[in-house]
Amino acid sequence: MVNQKSTVTEIGFTHEDFAALLDKYDYHFSPGDVVPGTVFSIEPRGALIDIGAKTAAYIPIQEMSINRVDSPEEVLQSNETREFFILTDENEDGQLTLSIRRIEYMRAWERVRQLQAEDATVRSGVFATNRGGALVRIEGLRGFIPGSHISTRKPKEELVGEDLPLKFLEVDEERNRLVLSHRRALVERKMNRLEVGEVVIGTVRGIKPYGAFIDIGGVSGLLHISEISHEHIDTPHSVFNVNDEVKVMIIDLDAERGRISLSTKQLEPEPGDMIKNRDLVYDKAEEMAAKYREQMLAKQQGASAAASVDALAEEDVPSAIEEDVPSAIEEDIPSAIEEDIPSAIEEDIPSAIEEDVPSAIEEDIPSAIEEVEAAAEEIPVAIQE
Repeated sequence: MVNQKSTVTEIGFTHEDFAALLDKYDYHFSPGDVVPGTVFSIEPRGALIDIGAKTAAYIPIQEMSINRVDSPEEVLQSNETREFFILTDENEDGQLTLSIRRIEYMRAWERVRQLQAEDATVRSGVFATNRGGALVRIEGLRGFIPGSHISTRKPKEELVGEDLPLKFLEVDEERNRLVLSHRRALVERKMNRLEVGEVVIGTVRGIKPYGAFIDIGGVSGLLHISEISHEHIDTPHSVFNVNDEVKVMIIDLDAERGRISLSTKQLEPEPGDMIKNRDLVYDKAEEMAAKYREQMLAKQQGASAAASVDALAEEDVPSAIEEDVPSAIEEDIPSAIEEDIPSAIEEDIPSAIEEDVPSAIEEDIPSAIEEVEAAAEEIPVAIQE
């Protein structure tokens, strides 16, 4: 019986061998790169992440989210694998600094630009106010609502915690500016139920030298001084007081700018009635508004008819240019150039040069010379005599 012995060869793998193996591969990690990594150690104010580099990378707690984070466990879990943004190059210990916040920041701006392109309405809660307006968060980004674009009767200080519908006014990642409008969102929602030429009842909320601001169902419209009456008015204060209830007609709805333009001038049965007999204007408001809508409809139909005529003209004229004129250029004119004009050059003009002119030179001019010589012979005879 043969005894078979197996030999086991032990292979030693030291830290130096591991370092040499890492040096064999050329790892390039640059700030701005997005790389996968695995969490292998969570610390009180950060975490160590394995991204395949020689040294574990580090992510501080302030870089873990676009929102406030009190502890790393709110965002990361041990052995979790996810994407990380390389924030800084290696420090003196060869360690990279990572960020999740920067990835969320880039994606948030991308999402906000998309929402603006779609002209979407978003909702957000006010978390702070200042002298200029209110602060909100959209997709984690801090946004600002100017005071002039806050449409509410509440004082700004009481808006904290209130959820508001908002529209985008400015989205500028380079300048880190995200500006929104509460007023525009309300006006757009209200506009969906309003029409130009409609008579509405509102309340005067403010009077300025250029007009009166009328509250109609929670949104503000401007009754410009030029739209109060056909007669001249020095100031809106001479016609209205704050809290007056008024009947006005909508003459323009500008959803993009969030503005509603109003008029009482168009409701006057006779010029100056808003000053002389306001009650008559209100009694006749619907009747005058109906006439206004008829006039607007007639103008629109006239504009449509003019547009149709222009469209027909654009269709007919090109056909004359594309079909008739080219045929004249391509067929008639070239034939005149190629056939008639060259024949005149090749046949008629050369014949005049080669035949007629030389004969004049050879025949007529010498005879003239002979006559001059004869005259010369006669002149001396006259002198002698």
